[in-house]
Amino acid sequence: MIRPARPEDVPAITRLVRELAEYEKEPESATATEEDFAAALFGPHPAVFAHVAEHTAEDGSTSVVGMALWFRNFSTWTGRHGIYLEDLYVRPEFRGRGYGRALLTELARICVARGYRRLEWSVLDWNSPAIGFYRSLGAVPMDEWTVYRLDGEALLTLGQ
Repeated sequence: MIRPARPEDVPAITRLVRELAEYEKEPESATATEEDFAAALFGPHPAVFAHVAEHTAEDGSTSVVGMALWFRNFSTWTGRHGIYLEDLYVRPEFRGRGYGRALLTELARICVARGYRRLEWSVLDWNSPAIGFYRSLGAVPMDEWTVYRLDGEALLTLGQ
């Protein structure tokens, strides 16, 4: 089952983000706390959103096994909003069961319902399983674009 995240999902979302950071070989970079996610997702003016994939076990218990964290972006070329998918993650033991596809399908439905023109995300060049999965859905790489990041000392220097 795919559903919008609720405040009680914050611990699970935090765990999934940490697992994703491990998978992407940067566990030390995942410094966000449960409080950070609670404020960002459920504060007075949230600018980031999440959907979760919930698995129901044979005994009827449920657990969050995947998530999609996203925010609205804007294309000056189309004059419309879109969705930027910041993170998509499904726990390894639940991959191949359709949870990732269901999460992306839900975001695509939101785009269509709201008149958004794009659903975009980044993927690490070495992550061939994810690349293959995304291509199977019809997603295409933006080969001529390079992501830039300004953070840390460089951000502080420029921002002063």
